[in-house]
Amino acid sequence: MTKAVTDVTDLQAKPADPRPPSPADLAQRSARVEVEPRTVTGAQSLVLALEAVGVDTVFGLPGGAILPAYDPLLDSVKLRHVLVRHEQGAGHAAQGYASATGKVGVCMATSGPGATNLVTPIADAYMDSVPMVAITGQVSSRTIGTDAFQEADIRGITMPITKHNYLVTDPAEIPRAIAEAFHVAATGRPGPVLVDITKDALQASTTFSWPPTFELPGYRPVTRPHTKQIKAAAELIRAARKPVLYVGGGVIRGGAAAELRELVEVAQIPLVTTLMARGAVPDSHELHLGMPGMHGSVPAVTALQKSDLLITLGARFDDRVTGELSSFAPEAKVIHADIDPAEISKNRHADVPIVGDAKEVIRDLTAAVKADIDAGRGGDYAAWRKRTAGWKADFPIGYTAPEDGSIAPQYVIERLGALTGAEGTYVAGVGQHQMWAAQFVQYERPNSWLNSGGLGTMGYSVPAAMGAKAAEPERTVWAIDGDGCFQMTNQELATCVVNEIPIKVAIINNSSLGMVRQWQTLFYNERYSNTDLHTAHDGRRVPDFVKLAEAYGCVGLRCERPEDVDATIQQALEINDRPVVIDFVVERDAMVWPMVPAGVSNDKVTMARAMTPVWDREDDEAVDQADPTEEDEA
Repeated sequence: MTKAVTDVTDLQAKPADPRPPSPADLAQRSARVEVEPRTVTGAQSLVLALEAVGVDTVFGLPGGAILPAYDPLLDSVKLRHVLVRHEQGAGHAAQGYASATGKVGVCMATSGPGATNLVTPIADAYMDSVPMVAITGQVSSRTIGTDAFQEADIRGITMPITKHNYLVTDPAEIPRAIAEAFHVAATGRPGPVLVDITKDALQASTTFSWPPTFELPGYRPVTRPHTKQIKAAAELIRAARKPVLYVGGGVIRGGAAAELRELVEVAQIPLVTTLMARGAVPDSHELHLGMPGMHGSVPAVTALQKSDLLITLGARFDDRVTGELSSFAPEAKVIHADIDPAEISKNRHADVPIVGDAKEVIRDLTAAVKADIDAGRGGDYAAWRKRTAGWKADFPIGYTAPEDGSIAPQYVIERLGALTGAEGTYVAGVGQHQMWAAQFVQYERPNSWLNSGGLGTMGYSVPAAMGAKAAEPERTVWAIDGDGCFQMTNQELATCVVNEIPIKVAIINNSSLGMVRQWQTLFYNERYSNTDLHTAHDGRRVPDFVKLAEAYGCVGLRCERPEDVDATIQQALEINDRPVVIDFVVERDAMVWPMVPAGVSNDKVTMARAMTPVWDREDDEAVDQADPTEEDEA
């Protein structure tokens, strides 16, 4: 077998291109660091290796096994260490840093409970393809397997939720392990890599030099799509009458938003962006039908169901998008492009599978479609565009203001987006507020929307917003959180205050585990078992979020009337020297609509409780029978 030998470059180099780069782009930058051999400790070798790959920020919490690494870290002028209050916060902060920039996020923890506290963010990063390197200390090599104090087999624990992981017992292997970890995390389908280093390896003497060469004979991500598959995809696109671009988070992770925009302009095909792909194409684009899925827009859900071709780019046919899989897009052929061949035909058979990097695939598809158009044989989608535009006009995302004069949570989030603008970064927790944030903020740029999509981790928002703000301090970063999610990781407000990371937090406070309560309302006869959090609506505030914010050194605000929403948001936007926390006390019984109940067909999408769309069957038939020469009136 021929071995692939790779020279390490500056994997974290800042891009000259203002568009967000993909991790693979960053991994291939040629700004090379060279260090002459010198004698150091393993801990010093670790710090030097992190500097060499271009790391500038590490989120972590020290402890006994990792402590040797923290000593030389104190002397580094290139690495900023952010001391978190909980290791889970370190992991989510690294995710936020990575998701906002496309660079590899880095977190660090000690052995045992320190390492196991990273399991949730590692799993989260794995599900959402976030490039991250987690560095953990381990007990000394001679005591591994003896149930030593604070010993945990973190490598074994994380094996199913990492792209790769390492146990390093030889200090000479530290540079190579770090170089490989960053390469693997950043290339192919991005994801988390764990590097577990024993304490004796950190303490021992070794020789450090840079760059190392490394061998990964089994790891060769395919980036260039096969020409035959591109040609087959172009043929399906040309023959289709009702195609839809089904855009997933892989387009964001691959830094391919600009290429996608060009494809949309050339092909003039309606598109949907999944929860993880919000911002890949501006929401304001006339062909954008919204977000598909359980709480997607009616036009997006319906377009997928009625399409005859799905051009699937970096999406994975997740159950929250497809609903009942057997009834999903029943008449559609499928083009499925993904960097990860394991995703193709995993859930839905692909008529044309394409393995490759999102940028490369989309560029080649654009060229093929343009060639067909120039040759006068491009597909005709005029009637289809007209029909989908009609759905957008007839079934917009909306909400009804509460009759009792309380605040609609959708209104709060809508005004947050409007007053902050497209250059802001919006980081959501999980639940109702997450769906409203996906629906009611208008996303005009990639990497402006961060959330826990696949794993659905409560507590993600505050530390991820902290990571995003640390990475891009010039941006306004909102953590849009629920009163339940916020109480899981709000201790990281202390980290933000001490490290001068002035995020803004909007707590959508309905005194409940909101999404669970919604399901109890709809499916459990309004039996509200253990969902009341007592944070606002019963005369108690447990806790009082304003006082809690002030105790941490933040500015605490509260808003309880619709007429005060804009002024409160504006006040928060004008404070930039410390974090701001706003307690928005909102209507308790607001629900997320539209909705497709779990496990049923997307044909059963409801716009509100017991309210389903009514379709004009004659218009549907007109699209199917459209004359290819019909002028586009959309």
